[in-house]
Amino acid sequence: VQLQASGGGLVQAGGSLRLSCAASGRTFSTYAMGWFRQAPGKEREFVAGINWSGGRTYYADSLKGRFTISRDNAKNTVYLQMNSLKPEDTAVYYCAAKSDGSSWYIVGRYDYWGQGTLVTVSS
Repeated sequence: VQLQASGGGLVQAGGSLRLSCAASGRTFSTYAMGWFRQAPGKEREFVAGINWSGGRTYYADSLKGRFTISRDNAKNTVYLQMNSLKPEDTAVYYCAAKSDGSSWYIVGRYDYWGQGTLVTVSS
């Protein structure tokens, strides 16, 4: 599976962005998907995850209510809707795919990674 993240950019605090992650291959619908982010000088951290069907979603506790993950298996795409953005949300956002539906928070449990898209939130 090859992943291509897009949709990042510069936004003012309080604004919104929607990230997309397009996947190649016919097996996209069999993978669980996640979004991570990495701010300068910090470790990569889990943002959100979604199971293969889209029926289950998982979020970092600190982001619940502001971020929403979804997927469209017909389009081989997973999305991350980000609302009420804050300067501390500034980071490179990565999408990732894995074959099982557990250990959502662990970077090493993901098999494939996209190249990342930069989100910058100005104050």
